[in-house]
Order: sequence, then structure tokens, then C-alpha cells
Amino acid sequence: MIADVSKSDKIVVEKSTVPVKTAEAIEKILTHNSKGIKFQILSNPEFLAEGTAIKDLFNPDRVLIGGRETPEGFTAVQTLKSVYAHWVPEERILTTNLWSAELSKLAANAFLAQRISSVNAMSALCEATGANIQQVAYSVGTDSRIGPKFLNASVGFGGSCFQKDILNLVYICECNGLPEVAEYWKQVIKINDYQKSRFVNRVVASMFNTVSNKKIAILGFAFKKDTGDTRETPAIDVCQGLLGDKANLSIFDPQVTEDQIQRDLSMNKFDWDHPIHLQPTSPTTVKKVSVVWDAYEATKDAHGICILTEWDEFKTLDYQKIYDNMQKPAFVFDGRNIVDADKLREIGFIVYSIGKQLDAWLKDMPAVA
Repeated sequence: MIADVSKSDKIVVEKSTVPVKTAEAIEKILTHNSKGIKFQILSNPEFLAEGTAIKDLFNPDRVLIGGRETPEGFTAVQTLKSVYAHWVPEERILTTNLWSAELSKLAANAFLAQRISSVNAMSALCEATGANIQQVAYSVGTDSRIGPKFLNASVGFGGSCFQKDILNLVYICECNGLPEVAEYWKQVIKINDYQKSRFVNRVVASMFNTVSNKKIAILGFAFKKDTGDTRETPAIDVCQGLLGDKANLSIFDPQVTEDQIQRDLSMNKFDWDHPIHLQPTSPTTVKKVSVVWDAYEATKDAHGICILTEWDEFKTLDYQKIYDNMQKPAFVFDGRNIVDADKLREIGFIVYSIGKQLDAWLKDMPAVA
């Protein structure tokens, strides 16, 4: 389409996370349809994060521009660089060749996801030994070479990029005859899947090895706070695991619509990546799921609560009121380590926090259902 409508030379910039060598494919298509017009392809990967997008745009850690290592390519890179230079300091604008720019984005996301899987792997060991993952992560994070960010143990990472980008990286490694490297990055996803199933097993095992026909409140469905995005959210796998044991779920998320939740729970993996009209319509089979607009409504008469997104409002709920309206024994499974477990225990809850010492009650229950 760009080739069809272009009347003069163009610089084409790819922004989204794409498989390495996409720029080459774009270049070939444009060149074959060029009618004498010259095209330069640049890769300018997007580094802003949901929830902080505007801040990331105005004050980026770095802007990355990759282009061909030819005089024309260099000129194109400088042209885009001059646009960013209006508000980004020159030293933060990095220029590389095309492949480096495309691969840097995949590598950055793989490293971030790897940190989460590393701390989540340690959280399982902390539970087994009686250590506290928050203390361990804090100690590790004070090492300036490691740094404190992205070291929160949780029920798992989500979002549209991490898993897709790592699988992309794995695929590129396999295509280039590097099975060992591919295997290494696969482990990051394997640990993430393990963490989600471990959480479900804890819930089921704690509640007398069955959640069949028990009401479980799910607080939070988005993959992180301050966004309504549910792509690849760990909540999907946790909910499906509980539904597999015939639990009745009552879900509350301040940002996610009922339609979205029902769609997510009835869709196959990665179906969200298809256009809406090609996605399966929400079947009514999800009768065991109700979506409510209030945390107190979700938890009323519930046997247990799973906190799956770290929304700030979940920290300040009236847990005494919630406890009074729940079935006993009342369980809280904190998948984000955001509640004060000791305070909740004083109220009467049996609490499971990821990577922390287990309640006597939980110790007596098998870790795997």
C-alpha cells in the first residue's frame, strides 16, 4: 500500500516488536513495487510500558534507531534522530544496524522476563525452606550490578510481549541452528507456567484438595495494575485451573469488562491476536463464572480469595468486613504479595503469600494437588 501511494522517496519506520528481519521483508516488497522511488527502512522499536506510556515517551531510557549501513541508510537514521532530538538528549538516542535494533527489543524483554522467572523460581525454594522472598529479593537487589527493579515474586508475568518475544527469540535461535540457546530461553516461559500451576495447586490443596462448587473470589484480572489489558494475564491460567476442578468464580477487576473476561476464559491461547470478528464468540458455557463490580460482592459467601493483580485499592479493602461475610475457614491466596499477611491472620484468615513462610495449616497440606 505504501508503494502504491508514494510519489516521492520515503523513510519507512517499523515501531512494533517484530520478528528479526521483518525490515528486510518490508524492504523487498517496497523495492519490487518501487516504480523508481527509493525507500529506506528503519527499525525504531517501542520501549514504552502500559500504565506509564506518556512518562516513558517524554523521558525514555533510550531511543533506538536501526538502519542500513549505507550512506542513504545513515541519512535516514539522522533524519529520524533529528525528530527525537527535539525532546530527547542526544546521548540517549542510540543508532545501530537494522538487525541489532530488532534484536535489542527482543533481548530487552527476554532479560526482563528472565528476572521475573528467576525470582519466581526462588520463591518456590523460599516456601520450601521457610525463607522470605521479599527479604531475599531486597538483599539481592541492593547489589548495584543487579539493581532492585523487576524482582517482585508473583503468580507469574503476563502481557502481550514477554511470552511472544521470547518464543520469537527461541524460534530465531532454532532457525539459526542454536538449539542450546533456544532451550535456555524456553526455561523462562516454563518457570512462568510452573508458577501459575503451583499457585492453583496451593489453592486446591489448601481447601481440602477440592474447590468443586466452592465460590472463589478472584480480585484482579488484568496482567498488571493501572491497565485493562488482559493479554496473556496469569489470571487466565489460574481461573482455568480452578474451573477445571469445577470451582465457582466471582471475578472483580476495576478496569476489565465482563465481556473481555468471558472471552479470555473461553479462548484458545493466542486467539486474542486475531481480529475481533475472527475470535470465537463468548460461549455461555462459562456459567461458573460471574463478573461483579465490587470486591465486597465478589468475596461475599466465598470460601477463598485469590489476588491476581496488584491494584492499589486491594491493599486498603476492609478485610474484617470481607472476613465476616465469607465461609469459614476463610482463605486468602495473595498472588502479588500486596496484603499484610500478619494482619489478615489476626482477623482469622488462613493466608498464602508467594515465597513466604507457610501457615501451619498449609504446611500440613501437600504442595501439589
